[in-house]
Amino acid sequence: MQKPVYLDCHATTPMDPRVLDRMLPYFGPKFGNAASRSHSFGWEAEKAVEFARKRIADLAGASPREIVFTSGATESNNLAIKGVVEATRTAGPHPGATLGSILTLATEHRAVLDPVRRLERFGYRAIVLTVERDGLLDLDRLRDSIQPDTLLVSVMYANNEIGVLQPVREIGALCHEKGVLFHCDAAQAFGKIPIRVDDDHIDLMSISAHKMYGPKGVGALYVRPRNPRVRLAPEMDGGGHEFGMRSGTLNVPGIVGFGAACDLCSREMEAEAVRLRALRDRLKSHLEAELDQVSVNGSMEHRLPGNLNMSFAGVSSASLLMSLPDVALSSGSACTSATVEPSHVLRALGVSDALVHSSIRFGLGRFNTEEEIDFVSHRIIESVRKLRSLVPL
Repeated sequence: MQKPVYLDCHATTPMDPRVLDRMLPYFGPKFGNAASRSHSFGWEAEKAVEFARKRIADLAGASPREIVFTSGATESNNLAIKGVVEATRTAGPHPGATLGSILTLATEHRAVLDPVRRLERFGYRAIVLTVERDGLLDLDRLRDSIQPDTLLVSVMYANNEIGVLQPVREIGALCHEKGVLFHCDAAQAFGKIPIRVDDDHIDLMSISAHKMYGPKGVGALYVRPRNPRVRLAPEMDGGGHEFGMRSGTLNVPGIVGFGAACDLCSREMEAEAVRLRALRDRLKSHLEAELDQVSVNGSMEHRLPGNLNMSFAGVSSASLLMSLPDVALSSGSACTSATVEPSHVLRALGVSDALVHSSIRFGLGRFNTEEEIDFVSHRIIESVRKLRSLVPL
Protein backbone atom coordinates (compact mmCIF):
# COMPACT_ATOMS: atom_id res chain seq x y z
CA MET A 1 0.00 0.00 0.00
CA GLN A 2 1.42 3.36 -1.06
CA LYS A 3 1.12 6.41 1.19
CA PRO A 4 -0.35 8.89 1.37
CA VAL A 5 -3.62 7.14 0.52
CA TYR A 6 -5.55 9.29 -1.97
CA LEU A 7 -9.24 9.81 -1.14
CA ASP A 8 -9.89 13.17 -2.82
CA CYS A 9 -11.27 12.03 -6.18
CA HIS A 10 -13.84 14.84 -6.36
CA ALA A 11 -10.98 17.33 -6.63
CA THR A 12 -9.35 15.29 -9.36
CA THR A 13 -8.85 11.65 -10.25
CA PRO A 14 -5.49 10.05 -11.01
CA MET A 15 -5.09 9.45 -14.71
CA ASP A 16 -5.67 5.87 -15.72
CA PRO A 17 -2.41 4.46 -17.19
CA ARG A 18 -4.42 3.14 -20.15
CA VAL A 19 -5.49 6.70 -20.91
CA LEU A 20 -1.91 7.95 -20.78
CA ASP A 21 -0.81 5.21 -23.19
CA ARG A 22 -3.33 6.47 -25.75
CA MET A 23 -2.18 10.08 -25.33
CA LEU A 24 1.59 9.65 -25.55
CA PRO A 25 1.92 9.46 -29.38
CA TYR A 26 0.17 12.84 -29.67
CA PHE A 27 2.89 14.47 -27.59
CA GLY A 28 5.48 13.12 -30.03
CA PRO A 29 5.26 12.01 -33.65
CA LYS A 30 1.52 12.69 -34.01
CA PHE A 31 1.86 16.38 -33.14
CA GLY A 32 -0.34 17.87 -35.87
CA ASN A 33 -2.91 20.65 -35.50
CA ALA A 34 -6.42 19.29 -36.05
CA ALA A 35 -7.30 22.45 -37.99
CA SER A 36 -4.54 21.87 -40.56
CA ARG A 37 -6.43 20.50 -43.55
CA SER A 38 -3.63 20.44 -46.14
CA HIS A 39 -1.39 17.59 -44.99
CA SER A 40 -1.31 14.23 -43.23
CA PHE A 41 -0.24 15.59 -39.83
CA GLY A 42 -3.40 17.64 -39.59
CA TRP A 43 -5.59 14.89 -41.01
CA GLU A 44 -4.25 12.43 -38.45
CA ALA A 45 -4.91 14.84 -35.59
CA GLU A 46 -8.41 15.64 -36.85
CA LYS A 47 -9.22 11.93 -37.16
CA ALA A 48 -8.11 11.35 -33.55
CA VAL A 49 -10.23 14.28 -32.34
CA GLU A 50 -13.33 13.06 -34.15
CA PHE A 51 -12.82 9.52 -32.88
CA ALA A 52 -12.66 10.86 -29.31
CA ARG A 53 -15.67 13.11 -29.91
CA LYS A 54 -17.73 10.06 -30.86
CA ARG A 55 -16.68 8.16 -27.75
CA ILE A 56 -17.68 11.09 -25.53
CA ALA A 57 -20.98 11.49 -27.39
CA ASP A 58 -21.74 7.78 -27.08
CA LEU A 59 -21.29 7.90 -23.30
CA ALA A 60 -23.74 10.82 -23.14
CA GLY A 61 -26.29 9.35 -25.53
CA ALA A 62 -25.61 12.21 -27.93
CA SER A 63 -24.30 12.61 -31.46
CA PRO A 64 -20.72 13.81 -32.12
CA ARG A 65 -21.74 17.19 -33.58
CA GLU A 66 -23.45 18.01 -30.28
CA ILE A 67 -20.13 17.89 -28.38
CA VAL A 68 -18.13 21.14 -28.17
CA PHE A 69 -14.62 20.87 -26.72
CA THR A 70 -13.53 23.31 -24.02
CA SER A 71 -10.76 23.56 -21.42
CA GLY A 72 -12.94 22.01 -18.71
CA ALA A 73 -16.27 22.17 -16.90
CA THR A 74 -15.72 25.72 -15.63
CA GLU A 75 -15.42 27.05 -19.17
CA SER A 76 -18.33 24.86 -20.25
CA ASN A 77 -20.52 26.28 -17.48
CA ASN A 78 -19.61 29.84 -18.43
CA LEU A 79 -20.21 29.16 -22.12
CA ALA A 80 -23.59 27.57 -21.40
CA ILE A 81 -24.90 30.22 -19.02
CA LYS A 82 -23.49 33.37 -20.61
CA GLY A 83 -23.86 31.99 -24.13
CA VAL A 84 -27.59 31.34 -23.76
CA VAL A 85 -28.17 34.74 -22.18
CA GLU A 86 -26.21 36.62 -24.83
CA ALA A 87 -27.88 34.74 -27.67
CA THR A 88 -31.28 35.58 -26.20
CA ARG A 89 -30.39 39.23 -25.68
CA THR A 90 -29.07 39.79 -29.19
CA ALA A 91 -32.17 38.14 -30.63
CA GLY A 92 -34.35 40.93 -29.22
CA PRO A 93 -35.37 44.17 -30.96
CA HIS A 94 -32.59 46.04 -29.17
CA PRO A 95 -29.90 45.15 -26.58
CA GLY A 96 -31.44 44.52 -23.18
CA ALA A 97 -34.98 44.10 -24.51
CA THR A 98 -35.34 40.52 -23.33
CA LEU A 99 -33.58 40.63 -19.96
CA GLY A 100 -34.89 37.79 -17.81
CA SER A 101 -34.04 35.46 -14.95
CA ILE A 102 -31.65 32.53 -14.46
CA LEU A 103 -32.65 29.90 -11.92
CA THR A 104 -30.14 27.75 -10.01
CA LEU A 105 -29.48 26.13 -6.61
CA ALA A 106 -27.65 27.40 -3.53
CA THR A 107 -25.58 24.19 -3.55
CA GLU A 108 -24.16 24.63 -7.05
CA HIS A 109 -20.44 24.82 -7.75
CA ARG A 110 -18.95 28.32 -7.85
CA ALA A 111 -18.41 27.80 -11.59
CA VAL A 112 -22.20 28.15 -11.92
CA LEU A 113 -23.02 30.53 -9.07
CA ASP A 114 -20.36 33.10 -9.99
CA PRO A 115 -21.37 33.46 -13.68
CA VAL A 116 -25.00 33.78 -12.62
CA ARG A 117 -24.09 36.49 -10.10
CA ARG A 118 -22.03 38.30 -12.73
CA LEU A 119 -25.05 38.46 -15.03
CA GLU A 120 -26.95 40.27 -12.28
CA ARG A 121 -24.64 43.24 -12.89
CA PHE A 122 -26.03 43.50 -16.40
CA GLY A 123 -29.68 43.51 -15.38
CA TYR A 124 -30.54 39.83 -15.26
CA ARG A 125 -32.23 38.35 -12.21
CA ALA A 126 -30.77 35.41 -10.31
CA ILE A 127 -33.22 33.06 -8.57
CA VAL A 128 -31.20 30.84 -6.21
CA LEU A 129 -33.32 28.08 -4.70
CA THR A 130 -32.67 26.44 -1.36
CA VAL A 131 -32.60 22.65 -1.01
CA GLU A 132 -33.98 20.23 1.55
CA ARG A 133 -31.97 18.99 4.52
CA ASP A 134 -30.83 15.99 2.49
CA GLY A 135 -29.53 18.24 -0.29
CA LEU A 136 -32.31 17.47 -2.78
CA LEU A 137 -34.34 20.02 -4.68
CA ASP A 138 -38.08 20.15 -4.06
CA LEU A 139 -39.66 19.85 -7.52
CA ASP A 140 -42.75 21.78 -6.49
CA ARG A 141 -40.54 24.67 -5.42
CA LEU A 142 -38.84 24.57 -8.80
CA ARG A 143 -42.19 24.54 -10.61
CA ASP A 144 -43.39 27.56 -8.63
CA SER A 145 -40.13 29.43 -9.20
CA ILE A 146 -40.00 29.22 -13.00
CA GLN A 147 -41.29 32.54 -14.28
CA PRO A 148 -42.41 33.66 -17.76
CA ASP A 149 -39.07 35.50 -18.11
CA THR A 150 -36.90 32.55 -17.01
CA LEU A 151 -34.22 31.96 -19.66
CA LEU A 152 -32.36 29.05 -18.14
CA VAL A 153 -32.43 26.58 -15.26
CA SER A 154 -29.00 25.30 -14.15
CA VAL A 155 -28.87 22.35 -11.73
CA MET A 156 -25.87 20.06 -11.24
CA TYR A 157 -26.22 16.30 -11.60
CA ALA A 158 -24.05 15.34 -8.61
CA ASN A 159 -22.80 17.69 -5.93
CA ASN A 160 -19.03 18.00 -5.69
CA GLU A 161 -19.01 18.11 -1.87
CA ILE A 162 -21.82 15.87 -0.65
CA GLY A 163 -22.26 13.68 -3.74
CA VAL A 164 -26.05 14.10 -3.76
CA LEU A 165 -27.71 13.21 -7.06
CA GLN A 166 -30.51 15.57 -8.06
CA PRO A 167 -33.66 14.22 -9.80
CA VAL A 168 -32.31 15.43 -13.13
CA ARG A 169 -34.78 13.58 -15.34
CA GLU A 170 -37.73 15.13 -13.52
CA ILE A 171 -36.10 18.56 -13.51
CA GLY A 172 -35.45 18.37 -17.25
CA ALA A 173 -39.00 17.23 -17.98
CA LEU A 174 -40.40 20.11 -15.92
CA CYS A 175 -38.20 22.64 -17.72
CA HIS A 176 -39.33 21.37 -21.12
CA GLU A 177 -42.94 21.45 -19.96
CA LYS A 178 -42.42 25.12 -19.06
CA GLY A 179 -40.51 25.90 -22.26
CA VAL A 180 -37.27 26.73 -20.43
CA LEU A 181 -33.77 25.55 -21.32
CA PHE A 182 -32.08 23.19 -18.85
CA HIS A 183 -28.32 23.24 -18.21
CA CYS A 184 -26.69 20.54 -16.10
CA ASP A 185 -23.19 20.62 -14.66
CA ALA A 186 -22.40 16.89 -14.83
CA ALA A 187 -18.67 17.11 -14.11
CA GLN A 188 -18.88 14.88 -11.02
CA ALA A 189 -21.44 12.42 -12.42
CA PHE A 190 -20.30 11.81 -16.00
CA GLY A 191 -18.59 8.45 -16.32
CA LYS A 192 -19.71 7.36 -12.85
CA ILE A 193 -23.44 6.86 -13.38
CA PRO A 194 -25.43 6.34 -16.61
CA ILE A 195 -26.43 9.62 -18.29
CA ARG A 196 -28.53 9.93 -21.46
CA VAL A 197 -29.18 13.51 -22.48
CA ASP A 198 -32.45 12.75 -24.27
CA ASP A 199 -33.91 10.63 -21.47
CA ASP A 200 -32.84 13.27 -18.93
CA HIS A 201 -34.19 16.16 -21.05
CA ILE A 202 -30.84 17.98 -20.81
CA ASP A 203 -30.28 20.86 -23.24
CA LEU A 204 -26.73 21.79 -22.19
CA MET A 205 -24.33 19.64 -20.18
CA SER A 206 -20.86 20.45 -18.85
CA ILE A 207 -18.28 17.68 -18.41
CA SER A 208 -14.57 17.45 -17.60
CA ALA A 209 -11.97 14.75 -18.30
CA HIS A 210 -9.97 15.00 -15.08
CA LYS A 211 -12.96 13.96 -12.95
CA MET A 212 -13.10 10.60 -14.74
CA TYR A 213 -9.47 9.42 -14.87
CA GLY A 214 -8.55 11.53 -17.88
CA PRO A 215 -6.20 14.52 -18.26
CA LYS A 216 -6.65 17.99 -16.80
CA GLY A 217 -7.31 20.98 -19.03
CA VAL A 218 -9.91 19.47 -21.34
CA GLY A 219 -13.69 19.27 -21.10
CA ALA A 220 -16.77 19.57 -23.25
CA LEU A 221 -20.22 21.09 -23.49
CA TYR A 222 -23.13 19.14 -24.92
CA VAL A 223 -25.44 21.47 -26.89
CA ARG A 224 -28.89 20.26 -28.00
CA PRO A 225 -29.47 21.01 -31.71
CA ARG A 226 -33.24 20.53 -31.87
CA ASN A 227 -36.42 20.04 -29.81
CA PRO A 228 -35.55 22.63 -28.58
CA ARG A 229 -32.68 24.07 -30.57
CA VAL A 230 -30.22 25.79 -28.25
CA ARG A 231 -28.87 29.06 -29.59
CA LEU A 232 -25.49 29.81 -28.05
CA ALA A 233 -23.36 32.93 -28.47
CA PRO A 234 -19.62 32.12 -28.35
CA GLU A 235 -17.65 33.53 -25.44
CA MET A 236 -14.34 33.22 -27.33
CA ASP A 237 -13.82 34.42 -30.89
CA GLY A 238 -10.93 33.81 -33.22
CA GLY A 239 -11.25 31.24 -35.97
CA GLY A 240 -14.69 29.68 -35.68
CA HIS A 241 -13.52 26.34 -34.32
CA GLU A 242 -15.93 23.86 -32.73
CA PHE A 243 -18.91 24.66 -34.96
CA GLY A 244 -18.38 28.38 -34.29
CA MET A 245 -19.03 28.00 -30.57
CA ARG A 246 -15.50 27.93 -29.15
CA SER A 247 -12.49 29.21 -31.07
CA GLY A 248 -8.96 28.07 -30.34
CA THR A 249 -6.49 25.36 -31.31
CA LEU A 250 -7.71 22.05 -29.97
CA ASN A 251 -5.81 20.21 -27.23
CA VAL A 252 -5.37 17.04 -29.27
CA PRO A 253 -3.54 14.91 -26.65
CA GLY A 254 -6.07 15.94 -24.01
CA ILE A 255 -9.02 15.20 -26.27
CA VAL A 256 -7.58 11.79 -27.16
CA GLY A 257 -7.25 11.08 -23.43
CA PHE A 258 -10.79 12.30 -22.79
CA GLY A 259 -12.13 9.90 -25.39
CA ALA A 260 -10.11 7.01 -23.99
CA ALA A 261 -11.39 7.75 -20.47
CA CYS A 262 -14.97 7.70 -21.75
CA ASP A 263 -14.38 4.39 -23.49
CA LEU A 264 -13.13 2.84 -20.24
CA CYS A 265 -16.07 4.23 -18.28
CA SER A 266 -18.57 2.89 -20.79
CA ARG A 267 -17.20 -0.62 -20.26
CA GLU A 268 -16.40 -0.55 -16.54
CA MET A 269 -18.82 1.95 -14.97
CA GLU A 270 -21.40 -0.52 -13.68
CA ALA A 271 -18.94 -2.87 -11.96
CA GLU A 272 -16.91 0.06 -10.65
CA ALA A 273 -19.98 1.64 -9.06
CA VAL A 274 -20.80 -1.59 -7.22
CA ARG A 275 -17.23 -1.89 -5.91
CA LEU A 276 -16.97 1.76 -4.84
CA ARG A 277 -20.34 1.69 -3.09
CA ALA A 278 -19.18 -1.33 -1.07
CA LEU A 279 -15.93 0.39 -0.11
CA ARG A 280 -17.76 3.62 0.78
CA ASP A 281 -20.24 1.75 2.98
CA ARG A 282 -17.37 -0.17 4.61
CA LEU A 283 -15.70 3.14 5.52
CA LYS A 284 -18.94 4.57 6.88
CA SER A 285 -19.66 1.46 8.96
CA HIS A 286 -16.19 1.46 10.53
CA LEU A 287 -16.41 5.14 11.49
CA GLU A 288 -19.94 4.91 12.91
CA ALA A 289 -19.11 1.76 14.87
CA GLU A 290 -16.08 3.26 16.62
CA LEU A 291 -17.00 6.93 17.00
CA ASP A 292 -19.99 8.68 18.49
CA GLN A 293 -21.41 12.02 17.38
CA VAL A 294 -20.64 11.54 13.71
CA SER A 295 -23.19 12.40 11.05
CA VAL A 296 -23.52 12.06 7.29
CA ASN A 297 -24.24 15.20 5.28
CA GLY A 298 -26.69 14.70 2.43
CA SER A 299 -28.87 11.85 1.26
CA MET A 300 -27.30 8.39 1.37
CA GLU A 301 -29.95 6.99 -0.98
CA HIS A 302 -29.38 9.51 -3.77
CA ARG A 303 -25.60 9.71 -3.83
CA LEU A 304 -22.54 9.04 -5.95
CA PRO A 305 -21.11 5.58 -5.24
CA GLY A 306 -17.70 6.92 -4.16
CA ASN A 307 -18.78 9.88 -2.04
CA LEU A 308 -19.05 10.24 1.72
CA ASN A 309 -19.25 13.56 3.57
CA MET A 310 -19.24 13.32 7.37
CA SER A 311 -19.07 15.69 10.32
CA PHE A 312 -17.13 14.74 13.46
CA ALA A 313 -18.57 16.82 16.30
CA GLY A 314 -16.03 18.54 18.50
CA VAL A 315 -13.18 18.21 16.00
CA SER A 316 -11.95 20.89 13.64
CA SER A 317 -11.67 19.55 10.11
CA ALA A 318 -8.49 21.60 9.67
CA SER A 319 -6.92 19.96 12.73
CA LEU A 320 -8.07 16.54 11.60
CA LEU A 321 -6.56 16.97 8.14
CA MET A 322 -3.27 18.20 9.62
CA SER A 323 -3.10 15.11 11.83
CA LEU A 324 -3.36 12.84 8.76
CA PRO A 325 -0.27 13.42 6.60
CA ASP A 326 -0.61 9.85 5.33
CA VAL A 327 -4.13 10.39 3.96
CA ALA A 328 -5.16 12.83 1.21
CA LEU A 329 -8.61 14.23 2.08
CA SER A 330 -10.35 17.59 1.96
CA SER A 331 -12.98 19.53 3.83
CA GLY A 332 -14.80 20.68 0.71
CA SER A 333 -14.41 21.89 -2.86
CA ALA A 334 -10.87 22.16 -4.20
CA CYS A 335 -11.91 25.47 -5.75
CA THR A 336 -12.63 27.06 -2.36
CA SER A 337 -10.37 25.11 0.01
CA ALA A 338 -7.85 27.97 0.10
CA THR A 339 -10.42 30.27 1.71
CA VAL A 340 -11.60 30.35 5.31
CA GLU A 341 -15.25 30.67 4.33
CA PRO A 342 -17.32 27.69 5.54
CA SER A 343 -18.81 25.40 2.92
CA HIS A 344 -21.74 27.13 1.23
CA VAL A 345 -23.09 23.68 0.35
CA LEU A 346 -23.33 22.45 3.95
CA ARG A 347 -24.73 25.79 5.07
CA ALA A 348 -27.44 25.48 2.42
CA LEU A 349 -28.40 22.14 3.99
CA GLY A 350 -28.90 23.86 7.35
CA VAL A 351 -25.83 22.25 8.94
CA SER A 352 -24.67 24.24 11.99
CA ASP A 353 -21.46 26.26 11.73
CA ALA A 354 -19.82 23.98 14.30
CA LEU A 355 -20.53 20.88 12.23
CA VAL A 356 -19.65 22.63 8.98
CA HIS A 357 -16.19 23.27 10.43
CA SER A 358 -15.89 19.61 11.43
CA SER A 359 -16.82 18.06 8.07
CA ILE A 360 -14.62 15.90 5.87
CA ARG A 361 -15.20 14.87 2.26
CA PHE A 362 -14.12 11.36 1.27
CA GLY A 363 -13.78 10.82 -2.48
CA LEU A 364 -13.16 7.17 -3.31
CA GLY A 365 -12.01 6.17 -6.76
CA ARG A 366 -11.05 3.48 -9.23
CA PHE A 367 -7.69 2.60 -7.69
CA ASN A 368 -8.64 2.51 -3.99
CA THR A 369 -8.47 -0.87 -2.25
CA GLU A 370 -10.10 -2.47 0.76
CA GLU A 371 -6.74 -2.35 2.53
CA GLU A 372 -6.58 1.41 2.01
CA ILE A 373 -10.12 1.92 3.32
CA ASP A 374 -9.35 -0.04 6.47
CA PHE A 375 -6.16 1.95 6.97
CA VAL A 376 -7.97 5.29 6.54
CA SER A 377 -10.73 4.19 8.91
CA HIS A 378 -8.16 3.32 11.56
CA ARG A 379 -6.31 6.63 11.13
CA ILE A 380 -9.50 8.71 11.26
CA ILE A 381 -10.74 6.95 14.40
CA GLU A 382 -7.34 7.32 16.05
CA SER A 383 -7.04 11.02 15.19
CA VAL A 384 -10.60 11.95 16.18
CA ARG A 385 -10.20 10.27 19.56
CA LYS A 386 -6.89 12.04 20.17
CA LEU A 387 -8.23 15.46 19.17
CA ARG A 388 -11.33 15.02 21.29
CA SER A 389 -9.19 14.08 24.29
CA LEU A 390 -7.42 17.42 24.00
CA VAL A 391 -10.70 19.36 23.94
CA PRO A 392 -13.43 17.11 25.42
CA LEU A 393 -16.92 17.38 23.97
